[in-house]
Amino acid sequence: MNLLKRYILLQFFKNITMLFLSFIAIYLLIDFFEKIDNFMEKGKSMALVGKFSLLSIPFIVEQMGPVCILLAGVVTFGVLNHSNELVALKSCGIPLKKIAAPIIAGGMIATLFLLSLSQFVLPKTVSQTNRIWNKEVRGRVSLGIYRNGRYYYQGNDHFYSFARPDPSQNIFPFFSYSSWNSRYDLTALVSSEHASWKDGTWTLENGQVQYAKGKEIFKTEVFKKRNFNFTETPAHFFIPQYRSDELSLVDLYRDALHQEAPEERTVAWANFYGRISYVLLGLPLLMLGLPMLLMVYRKWGRDLSLAVPVSCGLAFVCWGLWGTLQSLAKTGYIPPLAAAISIHIAVGLLGFFLLLREDT
Repeated sequence: MNLLKRYILLQFFKNITMLFLSFIAIYLLIDFFEKIDNFMEKGKSMALVGKFSLLSIPFIVEQMGPVCILLAGVVTFGVLNHSNELVALKSCGIPLKKIAAPIIAGGMIATLFLLSLSQFVLPKTVSQTNRIWNKEVRGRVSLGIYRNGRYYYQGNDHFYSFARPDPSQNIFPFFSYSSWNSRYDLTALVSSEHASWKDGTWTLENGQVQYAKGKEIFKTEVFKKRNFNFTETPAHFFIPQYRSDELSLVDLYRDALHQEAPEERTVAWANFYGRISYVLLGLPLLMLGLPMLLMVYRKWGRDLSLAVPVSCGLAFVCWGLWGTLQSLAKTGYIPPLAAAISIHIAVGLLGFFLLLREDT
């Protein structure tokens, strides 16, 4: 590696380190003021608050990774242009692609670091922060699981099973409830096509109730609509929504392979491809951001003062498109793999074309 490449690469890593530290500080400051009241209400120590904040750093790094790669490349290129170093290098006959190559290589190294973080570090830290926030601060312990399109929840002496298409609504298709005695003999079994919770009451429709009248003897009652006083409410059916964040890339892949229900399989593959595509999003953004800096400078005579806001706007637009495609993939409207790579291909090819055009 010659002196020029080492110099540009060093500047890139200095800038990306500064950006990561800045974003981490801003994120932790906002998160601290949002959640400190919750910690204090539960009487938690500042040591736990500090531990929660430190464990949140890998998540922040992964979330801000793509935009930091983009901004680090733009700032590095912009400083070279602002100090006329870029003009001097091009006057010496060095093509633009050779000047940009160390920056792109730095983006690749940063992306590999983010992938390693997602595989080896993030699953452990996210599970710890979720445990601290849900269990120790909010007092919510997950007593249920989600498998093959259905939720399963165990109480003290009873068991629930149901579907719940929209977790924000208290509507439960294909609801079942069973209870047992101290000898673990089944005492009651309730099943219905539809269940809902409203005004403190469970209402079941089109179902039946079976009561144990003796050993292997049950009384069955069929009903169209009936109210029940079950012990639990929908608030008790707590299952962490972001379980996929606690899985490594390999675990996400294995989880997708073992899903049986079509809907769950689609969501699992979308989570796997989506996690990888998000980490890789920084490279195509970097490819597009570098020529855009030169275009902004040539048209308006300003580099960093305008290129940085333009780059941030570019990142947010790509973020929005990426999020929309991921939502469509999880609902089955488009294949998960297509949703994961379409933004990268479009933005990367456009950036590569503009970079070659600027080099002519």
